[in-house]
Amino acid sequence: MPRDFNNNRSASLDVNPKVSTRSSGNAVGLLFFCVLCAVGCFAFADEPASVSAKSAADLTARIDFFIRQGWNQQSIQPAERCSDETFVRRLYLDCVGRIPTVEEATNFINDQRDNKRDVLIDRLLDSEDHVQHFADLFDALLMGRTGEGKYNQRRQHGWRSYLEDVFRSNRPWNDVAGEILLARPDNEQHRGAVWFLYERNNEHQKIAEAIAPAFFGIRIECAQCHDHMSADEIKQAHYWGLVAFFNRGTNVQTKVGPQVAESAIGGFSEFANLSGQSSPNVLTFLGATPVSETRPEKDQKQEESEDLYRSSDADADLPKVPNFSRREAFVRHVLQDNPLVARAMVNRVWAIMLGRGIVHPFDAMDSVHAASHPELLGWLAADFAASGYDIGRLVEAIARSQAYQLSSIQPDDVDDPATFAWYLERPLTAEQLARSIQLVARGGFQNDAGLVKQLRQQIKPVLPDQTVVTVDDALFYSNGTALNDFLNADSNQNTLLAGLSELSSDDERIERLFRTCFCRSPSSQEREAVITYVAKRSRSLDDALRQVLWSMVKSAEFQFNH
Repeated sequence: MPRDFNNNRSASLDVNPKVSTRSSGNAVGLLFFCVLCAVGCFAFADEPASVSAKSAADLTARIDFFIRQGWNQQSIQPAERCSDETFVRRLYLDCVGRIPTVEEATNFINDQRDNKRDVLIDRLLDSEDHVQHFADLFDALLMGRTGEGKYNQRRQHGWRSYLEDVFRSNRPWNDVAGEILLARPDNEQHRGAVWFLYERNNEHQKIAEAIAPAFFGIRIECAQCHDHMSADEIKQAHYWGLVAFFNRGTNVQTKVGPQVAESAIGGFSEFANLSGQSSPNVLTFLGATPVSETRPEKDQKQEESEDLYRSSDADADLPKVPNFSRREAFVRHVLQDNPLVARAMVNRVWAIMLGRGIVHPFDAMDSVHAASHPELLGWLAADFAASGYDIGRLVEAIARSQAYQLSSIQPDDVDDPATFAWYLERPLTAEQLARSIQLVARGGFQNDAGLVKQLRQQIKPVLPDQTVVTVDDALFYSNGTALNDFLNADSNQNTLLAGLSELSSDDERIERLFRTCFCRSPSSQEREAVITYVAKRSRSLDDALRQVLWSMVKSAEFQFNH
């Protein structure tokens, strides 16, 4: 479905009918950006003072302005613009989660239009491959890596299809966040939203520890036993307050599938700090006004009653809804229009596209971790909210930016990756690697192929704080039977090898191998070395070419985006 940046669909759920998150709510949210002391305010320097860009192209111009301003202030000469061969591979990996085919790369490289990069960006973002890739990313980022049994459950109970719909329809992120955390879907299409809470199986501290980084870009687990030791704005009360918003939830099975019921009573407790001082778990969270709630006396026993729940004509099999719902209060009073929601999503998407966030790590946006470009982050977050939390528009604008299209060759005398003066190399995710290997060896790919399942059990990090290849990973790449069996299949299965045998010369074969794996021609030294290797094994040409393919697919050049 084409992205419509001016007509995003809002969710039907309205947790606050007095405030629209797509109109007047945005104005409220934008004001908050300027007063959020915990993460800093922003200024526009010589930039025009308008908050919202009119288009993705205008948004790109603002990105370029702030990044260039940082280079100028530090007297940095950034890397050169990347080649078309590099750009087409990079963009396919970042936008659709795989390398391009030889035909796709060649068509782009031979395109003579001045705006061909913008055209390719638009086409890829409108593709089903983009939907599947971003669903992969956000499944991992929101839910974490897990065993294959859990992946099957996520598909079976609609979580995966829910994520796909989010990106296929380019739905506003604030609506999505509200649906996931309210976990009370009102139509079949959104049933899968409950799985974020449901999979955590009534472990309310785990739920709180997942919500904070996923939707607010803040890690709060350090505040379980005491106020955060470094980030003064994160209090122990915020940890237990977030737990309290969700601790009345209980997983239930209904005729329509898994649901998260909510009790109207209970959930009152006290937490103790390291000094032994106790405090009540008030409904509060970072930067939000505490939600008032009648609290029983310590010895007062609460009793369940039908009067505590709303009467409804809805399906009687669905869980009853309390008159006062803590989850609904959280969505309405804490989540809605909270500036951290926009900031966290902008920072995460920036990290997806550029290898690290404007705040790094991308999910530790506290006062300890300073933004490399605070004005840019503030401006992008404000624009994101004003645009209706438009994810597609944000991805497009970043992909068009100068920083995204730089070479990955680090400039001399520039050591800080936070300058974004060169494109930051990073390892492919399991899904990116599996799709790309399938494409190379089979000429096509399946998103749920066995190779995908095997690789994601081995290659678990997505947007890691640091790139570390462990001994276990190295052994898997070198000796892993699943990967080797896939690459060592005979030419009846390996379409690349079958095609190579039909070419008339080793020179053509080497050219095809490099174009297929690396989206480029080999250097003269590479060409000579490979031709020499193959020529010495001419009696077993298929085996020689298979060994060359094995070494290329397991090289850093193949396994990294650069």
